[in-house]
Amino acid sequence: MKPGLLSIFLAAALAAGPVQAMQCSAKSTQTTTALVELYTSEGCDSCPPADRWLSSLGARGFAPERVVPIALHVDYWDYIGWKDPYARQVHSDRQRKMARLARAAMVYTPQVLLQGRDFRGWREGGNQAGGNPGSFDAAVAAINARPAKARISLSLDTGRKDLFEVEVAAELLDAAPMPDTALFLGAYENKLVSEVRAGENRGKSLAHDYVVLQWVGPLEFKAGKLAERHLLSLLPKAVPGHSGVAAFVQNRATSEVLQALMLPACPR
Repeated sequence: MKPGLLSIFLAAALAAGPVQAMQCSAKSTQTTTALVELYTSEGCDSCPPADRWLSSLGARGFAPERVVPIALHVDYWDYIGWKDPYARQVHSDRQRKMARLARAAMVYTPQVLLQGRDFRGWREGGNQAGGNPGSFDAAVAAINARPAKARISLSLDTGRKDLFEVEVAAELLDAAPMPDTALFLGAYENKLVSEVRAGENRGKSLAHDYVVLQWVGPLEFKAGKLAERHLLSLLPKAVPGHSGVAAFVQNRATSEVLQALMLPACPR
């Protein structure tokens, strides 16, 4: 296997009881993978185009080795008539914290953070190589060209369709001490659809991918290393093959994302 390529290994194992588990694993690349955070809400009428844009990344050539996309639904628009079923307060809290780090006066939706920083050029450049210098494509290419400052590995056991057992290990590769660095985990689901009955998107059918349903972190490093196991919940009717786990390492003082990794759930 060529170094620097994301590798996913599949192996069957037996879980406790009659349920057959599947175990898969992945390791981050030697170069930096870009983290894309979309802050969105079903109560926001300007958000569906951003949701569709995030869903399109894989088909447009942004493989997991290049980009890890996650959708963080916020809850601060729930008061205007529609309660977003995927909204979590922890997502709103993270967005506000990132805004404070950037000394931004406010939070908004849809907002895209690229590598921990506000990025409004996601609407530009399409998927054409050599696009505008400020375009998403050019920005991702620049991030991918950098050597990784952290190494991440994930192992996923999917013995139950509504629950993941995740083992995560990470190591900081930068020689300089980074005391404010931490790892974050998110369990996500794809192909979610909502029939919105109230609010700004009333009457619309909204489709979502990479929707984070459980958030874990910050997980602290000790002597530049980390190894932990966590149980992450999905929706009770989660569809096998439509879910996975994303992990990233971030300097909480500067917001810089050092490395990211995505592991789709094993096929059953």
